[in-house]
Amino acid sequence: MGSMLRQEVSPGKDPILFLQLAFSSTFFAGLFQASLGFLRLGFIIDFLSKATLVGFMAGAAIIVSLQQLKSLLGIENFTKKMGFVPVLSSVFHRTNEWSWQTILMGFCFLLFLLLTRHISKKKPKLFWVSAGAPLLSIILSTLLAFVFKAQNHGISVIGKLQEGLNPPSWNMLQFHGSHLGLVMKTGLVTAIISLTEGIAVGRTFAALKNYQVDGNKEMIAIGLMNIVGSSTSCYVTTGAFSRSAVNHNAGCKTAVSNIIMSVTVMVTLLFLMPLFQYTPNVVLGAIIITAVIGLIDIPAAYRIWKIDKFDFLVLLCAFLGVIFISVQEGLAIAVSISIFKVLLQITRPKAVMLGNIPGTNIFRDLDHYKEALRVPGFLILSIEAPINFANTTYLKDRISRWIEEDEVEDENGKQQSMIKFIILNLSAVSAIDTNGVSFFKDLRMALEKKGLELVLVNPLSEVIEKLLRADDYREFAKPDCMFLTVEEAVAAHFSTIKNQKSPSKPCQKDLLEKITYRV
Repeated sequence: MGSMLRQEVSPGKDPILFLQLAFSSTFFAGLFQASLGFLRLGFIIDFLSKATLVGFMAGAAIIVSLQQLKSLLGIENFTKKMGFVPVLSSVFHRTNEWSWQTILMGFCFLLFLLLTRHISKKKPKLFWVSAGAPLLSIILSTLLAFVFKAQNHGISVIGKLQEGLNPPSWNMLQFHGSHLGLVMKTGLVTAIISLTEGIAVGRTFAALKNYQVDGNKEMIAIGLMNIVGSSTSCYVTTGAFSRSAVNHNAGCKTAVSNIIMSVTVMVTLLFLMPLFQYTPNVVLGAIIITAVIGLIDIPAAYRIWKIDKFDFLVLLCAFLGVIFISVQEGLAIAVSISIFKVLLQITRPKAVMLGNIPGTNIFRDLDHYKEALRVPGFLILSIEAPINFANTTYLKDRISRWIEEDEVEDENGKQQSMIKFIILNLSAVSAIDTNGVSFFKDLRMALEKKGLELVLVNPLSEVIEKLLRADDYREFAKPDCMFLTVEEAVAAHFSTIKNQKSPSKPCQKDLLEKITYRV
């Protein structure tokens, strides 16, 4: 938001106008986010897959942890960038600012917090040990810093903080003027960025706690939060990863924890701010690291690697993108690869060749069932995806290649097909479009020119209705063109194969006769 608004307004030269534009941009961001929710566009969050969330969670945890090195090492002039390289560069270029007192205090409290976390994980009944450890650490460290004057020994403390609540800012919102275009553009961009991160954080903790996230409600909640925030001196915000992790680590279960937290913050702002003057920053950093380090799920990453290498690539892109570029770009890259995978599955649908398992009426994939045998004279295929404009060309080419593989040269050097019937099992074809209908009509005509017949098996209602609606000559409605099962289709056309001039091998004839007998 700051970088976009600075293109036209300087916060140093015109701070009042800059604030007005920031609050106005926040209002438009909230309006856009809430509108997405009211329009029921929450399905957008479904593009955040399990692999994307695991990678995002690990990357964000590392980035947030690295950001706390400023507090843990006592560095004052630290980079404001979130990338892995800038953070480490800042750490090692500021070794002269490292404070051994800060490092010692930070290590001790970090060890204490990790120990209490370990105890609570091993013995769930002692959950209160981990939940109370951060508060105890703050109280204890504040007392130590006050007694020993820690600020005089190189340990940075929070210092004096301004008391009171944010003043109202609805009178600063601008809905006209020369900067309206900038305000709306900034609001739109920041709305998308904050939604992406907020929903990713929500989905992450939903996966950890095994509950569902309603995308529409999330969008409405974040949108209304920003609309109200724009009227109370707040700029655009979202569900923060580090504070959500602290909440999760403390054992919070419901939104009541947010109400208690809000009331606590309000009371603190009004009356308790002087008490935190001596709280060391290093302890706050240790609390955040303890909370986020448990979100690096290595077993989940290993399971994804074992199950699906492409999903692991998505996980890796989300992880590396978040670490080396930014949270938004990392998520964008991972989601883009996930969408590419879906498009690949749509444009390259699974189509397999079926064979008969001897002694049964069952037809299965020849690649998966090694005992299955091809039925002579038949090319039995199963298409296992909807047929639409994106995949009809691929299916035509695939079927043509299968037919060509069964062609042999006769005595005159001409190509003769060893098959007579092409049987398409359509049980898994849930839908077709206009291109899908044309695919069947074109395939039937192409096969007729080669002296082959097309037979359809178990098409679903939508597929039948569209085929018959487009079938002016009722070719697909013929009794010998459509069957309920593959074995019925084979048995019905058995006599044609049996009477061919080039008889099949005896064992293949026996297979045909057995199938026909069983049917």
